[in-house]
Amino acid sequence: MKTLDSVRVGDCAVVIKVDTSAELKQRLFDIGLLEGTTVKVLHESPSGNPRAYLIRGAVIAIRNKDAGCITVKAVEECL
Repeated sequence: MKTLDSVRVGDCAVVIKVDTSAELKQRLFDIGLLEGTTVKVLHESPSGNPRAYLIRGAVIAIRNKDAGCITVKAVEECL
């Protein structure tokens, strides 16, 4: 297992666990970032932070600090 911030640009992963504050967890859940969700890493800003992710058809920017609280499992292909 690894965290979302360690997934390479262009790769996909499935969310296993979101382990962060209740407020941030609720915001992530509201945008569809739940356990079992497939996430694709689309872009990284020039500084490397934040990064853009494709989550349920929407492009969402998440700071590396926050992505580090999301445990994921790598998958071969995005669904």
